Amino acid sequence: MTIPKRTLRGLQDIHPLAGTVDQAATPYRVYMRLSCLEMEKFRRGKERICAMHRVHSIDARSREIEAEKAQLLEILGERRSGKPSKRPAAEDGAVSDPKEKTFKIRY
Repeated sequence: MTIPKRTLRGLQDIHPLAGTVDQAATPYRVYMRLSCLEMEKFRRGKERICAMHRVHSIDARSREIEAEKAQLLEILGERRSGKPSKRPAAEDGAVSDPKEKTFKIRY
């Protein structure tokens, strides 16, 4: 009796198993995907809270700016109309002549 010849297999004969198993069907992959989604949701929530805090602080500063702007315009309006200012004058170094208060640049 003769020994049967074995056929040598090469790289072309190896069939990969990739794609034969549904990737979502394996439970550990599903749980890993769920945990990744939960972590992303948590991070986005933290980002949202920080962004809302920044928006509130920007809004508060904007209100402060508007209040200060209105106060300065009121002071400017009083000076133009000639009405006395509601602010008390400084005791030390108070100047009675308005011409001395102005800043002049000579060229």
